[in-house]
Amino acid sequence: MKLMKIITDGKTIDTLLSRSVVEVLPSKEALRELLVSGKQIKIYIGADATGTSLHVGHATNYMILENFRKLGHKVVILIGDFTAQIGDPTDKTATRIQLTRDQVLENTKTWIKQLKPIIDIDNKENPVEIVYNHDWLAKMTFEDVVNLASNFTVQQMLERDMFEKRIQENKPIYVHEFFYPLMQGYDSVHLDVDIEMCGNDQKFNALTGRTLLKRYKNKEKFVFITTLLENPKTKEKMMSKSLGTGVFLDMSNIDMYGKLMSQPDENIPQLFTDCTFFSIEEINKIKKQLTDKTTNPRDIKMRLSFEITKIYHGEEKAKEAEIYFATIFQKKEIPDDITEIKVEENILLADIFVQNEIVSSKAEFRRLVEEGAVKILRNGVEEEKITDYTTVATTGVYKVGKRRFVRIVE
Repeated sequence: MKLMKIITDGKTIDTLLSRSVVEVLPSKEALRELLVSGKQIKIYIGADATGTSLHVGHATNYMILENFRKLGHKVVILIGDFTAQIGDPTDKTATRIQLTRDQVLENTKTWIKQLKPIIDIDNKENPVEIVYNHDWLAKMTFEDVVNLASNFTVQQMLERDMFEKRIQENKPIYVHEFFYPLMQGYDSVHLDVDIEMCGNDQKFNALTGRTLLKRYKNKEKFVFITTLLENPKTKEKMMSKSLGTGVFLDMSNIDMYGKLMSQPDENIPQLFTDCTFFSIEEINKIKKQLTDKTTNPRDIKMRLSFEITKIYHGEEKAKEAEIYFATIFQKKEIPDDITEIKVEENILLADIFVQNEIVSSKAEFRRLVEEGAVKILRNGVEEEKITDYTTVATTGVYKVGKRRFVRIVE
C-alpha cells in the first residue's frame, strides 16, 4: 500500500491554524509541532442530521477539513444519525424535539452532494471517510452507557450555560439531555481520532470526548474550535432559519446569490474569510477597500455573492444569478426570459418545481412554503402566499424566495 505523503510546509500550516480558528486545545503550538512532524493524524467533524440542508456556516468547517486532507491527513465526516435522535441541548432554552430514525435518514440524503463542491470526498489517493454514529452507539448495552456516565458528575453537566438558565427560569431539564455530550464524546473514542473540529458552541461536547479518550485509551485529543458566523454588531447568528437569514447549500443559484446580497454590510469581511477560497492577502485588500468612503459596499458584496455562488453552482450559474439580481433589483423589473412551464390540470406545484429543477427536492419546497417564500403573483403584484405544500398548480406567475420567478401556463 502506497503511503500518503504528508505536507509539512510551515507557512501553509500557520494559515491553517489561524484562519477561521477561535481556539485550539490544549494549544496551537502543540498542534503545530505535531503537524510539522510529518506524522499522519486523524481528524473528524460531526454534524447531527436535524435538517435536510447545510448552510455556509457549516461549510466553513468542511473547507478547513479539506485543507487537512490536502496536507495528507486522514479526515472523517461523521453524520450524527444516532445523536440527532437524542437532540443536542447546546444553546437551547427548551428541550429539542426528538427525531425518529426515518426522519434522520431522510435528512441526510442530500448532505454529501451538498458538500462535494468544497471537499474532494472521492479522492483516490486520500479519500474522505464517511461514518454514521448509529453504527456503534445503537449497539451499546445499558452497562456500557452506565460505565460511560460514571466518568462525569451531575454538577459538571449543570455547569452548561443553557442548563443554568433553564433552572433559573424553572424550565425542565430531561435526563436524556445529559446523555448527548456522552454520546458525542464516545464518538472520539470509537474513531480513535487525534483531532475533533467543531464550532465554539460545541466546545463542551468536544471536551467531553477529550476526557473520555484520555480515560479509555490514555490518548490526548486536540479540540480545534472554529468561528461561528456572527454579525459583529448585533451578535446574532448570520445563518438562522428563524431570522430568515440562512444561506443554504441546496439553494438555487438565484436564491443563494440573493440571500448573500441581503446580508448586512458589516458581515462582508467574515463571509469572505470563512466562506471563500480567497487568500488572506486578498481579503485584507477588501477590508481596506471597505474603509474607503468612495467604495460602495454593494459592489464588494456582489463580488462576495458571485464567489460563493460560484463555489456551489459554477461560474456560469453565478454569472446568471448576478445578471438576474441586477435585472430584478437594480432595474426593478421581472425578467423577460422568465422560466415558463406548461402543465396539465391537477398537478401538484411541488411536483412541477422538482421536475423542472426550480427546487432541488420536495423537502426544499416544503421548507420554502413553511417560510412563506412561495407566492403567486398577477400583473407583477404579490397576490398571496402559498401556505399548503400540497397545493395544486394554477396558471400564473410564482415568486420563489425573493428573486426567482416562474410562469405556469396551460
